Parts: sequence; C-alpha cells; structure tokens
Amino acid sequence: MDPRTVYQRREEVQILDVRDDEEWAAGRIDGARHIPLPQLPTRLGELDPDIPIVTVCRSGHRSGQAADYLTQSGLLTHNMEGGMQRWARDRLPFRALDGRQGRVA
Repeated sequence: MDPRTVYQRREEVQILDVRDDEEWAAGRIDGARHIPLPQLPTRLGELDPDIPIVTVCRSGHRSGQAADYLTQSGLLTHNMEGGMQRWARDRLPFRALDGRQGRVA
C-alpha cells in the first residue's frame, strides 16, 4: 500500500512500525503502534485481528518481513511501499517523540 493511501486510510487500519527504538524516536506516524521486528512474535497479541494492519519501517524491507509473518499468522496485512523514506518524500506528516518535525533515521 502506498503512503498516501495509508495516510488517507489511517483511521481504518492499524499502522505498525517495526523499526528500532532510535528510528521510532526520530520520527513516527501519529497513531502508529511501535513493535520492533524482533519482538513481533512475542507481542502479536497486542494487535487487533479484526482491523487490517499496515507495516512500516525505514525502506520497506523489514516491514515486508513483518507483513509476511503477520499474513502467515492469519492477519490481513499490507506493507507500506517505500517505508518512512517514501512517507517523508511524499511530505506526509510525522513527528519525533519530543513533538518536533520528524526525520527518517
């Protein structure tokens, strides 16, 4: 799913950011849930199985792995194309944890 579609549908989906803590702190999509990729198998229960999930990382690689795992676990999942790099390039809003303008780390 492309970033603009994710932004338009953000109230209808769960945005799952699978990046590391430092990347998350540098810039995140408002309302996204943060579960680093290595923690996903043990934190799967934090996701609502009735709401589609969009996975996000820096470039789309790790989130692609997460999307594959979640799909194999029976969840409706989409990977956000191009990750946060494309989100930023498309000039969609995101913030650092301190409230400042986000950056892709």
